[in-house]
Amino acid sequence: MLSALIGPISSLAGTWFENKLAKTKADGQAKVAEAKARATVAEKVATGQVAWEGKMADATVDSWKDEFALVVLLAPAILVFIPGMRDYVKEGFEILATLPEWYQYLLYIAISASFGIKGVGQAAKMLKKGK
Repeated sequence: MLSALIGPISSLAGTWFENKLAKTKADGQAKVAEAKARATVAEKVATGQVAWEGKMADATVDSWKDEFALVVLLAPAILVFIPGMRDYVKEGFEILATLPEWYQYLLYIAISASFGIKGVGQAAKMLKKGK
């Protein structure tokens, strides 16, 4: 009688073990496929960004906007060294601070993009926290 029970129990245990092994193997294959898919997406994103940055650099070769943005950005730093101009610079920044926040961010983003600065979103968040 004992031998009659051992056969089905061992068969049941063997089936359970095979199923467990198949499930573990399938989970491993799914993880490998997911990792490969993520790597492919990351590669395409990186390639796209590099291609976009190259096109943007080529488009600005004959552009004057970067030079203009630099002059505007440096003007207050230069004017504070000219006697009588400090008050104008200070008043100008005080007035800029009263502009709507969305406009201040647009100015920041436009200047940053002009110079090709990455991470504008994170920097804007940092500026907002600083207020």
